Amino acid sequence: MRAMVIAATGGPEVFTLAELPMPVKVSAEVVVKIIAAGVNPIDAKTRSGAGSSAAISSFPVVLGADFSGIVVESPYESCPFKPGDEVFGMVAVPRLAGTYAEYASVPTMSIARKPARLTHVEAAGVPLAALTAWGMVVDVAKAHEAQRVLIHAASGGVGHFAVQFAAYFGAHVIATGSARNESWLRELGAAEVVDHNTTRFEDVVSRVDVVIDLIGNVQDDTGTRSLSVLRSGGLLVNAPSGSWPTLMEDAAAASVRATTYKTSPDGSTLAIIGRLLDSGDVHVTVDHVFDLEHVAEAHTAIETGRTRGKIVLSVSELG
Repeated sequence: MRAMVIAATGGPEVFTLAELPMPVKVSAEVVVKIIAAGVNPIDAKTRSGAGSSAAISSFPVVLGADFSGIVVESPYESCPFKPGDEVFGMVAVPRLAGTYAEYASVPTMSIARKPARLTHVEAAGVPLAALTAWGMVVDVAKAHEAQRVLIHAASGGVGHFAVQFAAYFGAHVIATGSARNESWLRELGAAEVVDHNTTRFEDVVSRVDVVIDLIGNVQDDTGTRSLSVLRSGGLLVNAPSGSWPTLMEDAAAASVRATTYKTSPDGSTLAIIGRLLDSGDVHVTVDHVFDLEHVAEAHTAIETGRTRGKIVLSVSELG
């Protein structure tokens, strides 16, 4: 099978096209033909030597967590996922080989049926970002009516799902983003949009119940500045925890609560998200599609931090 691999960590140029053996399923895994694969910031971080790179046991390695595709092998006769079924899901990379390849072996607990109203390209942009957003907004923050939620980097992959989930459960959503994305963010459910290029959010936002922090202190001390806009006892949920090693101490000093968050490839939650996508209550936005061989360009694009929604790789033909 064709796959884009890296033989060492480094810049986007380290990707090379390789012919690899077909994956072998073990235990309750399915083999999936990958039609499209999502590209996420964690992929770029891992490729560069950060992110999850410490878990790479040997090179070359196939990166990529998100996918949408077709089951070609099932683990047992009564498995609910049969050959020919269209599924989407997430692979625990680099524990398992990733989805920048024509086929992948995936645990059945990490997949769900592809939403019927989505193309494979659209569905491939969902799993990691939507599961992260759901975990932060629904599982941890318990989004509900009248809750005030500030979401940083709201225009990105995780952010645009976080806005929708928070709004779906009745929260008053305040999103930070650029002026070009304001009307789009409002369509997704944001009640207020703060242009991060012209306005310091702490000058116009106060007493929020929850901050969904998708930036941390990587840029302009966004995480630390967010503590001041929380009400006493409010909650900050941080995804890029490596950017802010003093998070817990800083939150305690500000009399607020804080937690980091890590995503699990949970097929049962993904099935719930899939129903919301099929009903039209939630939408995925794909900013750009690259062919598999152009994954280096996809990584370059996602590292700009200016993506609206998701970047996806077209891997295989549907037939």
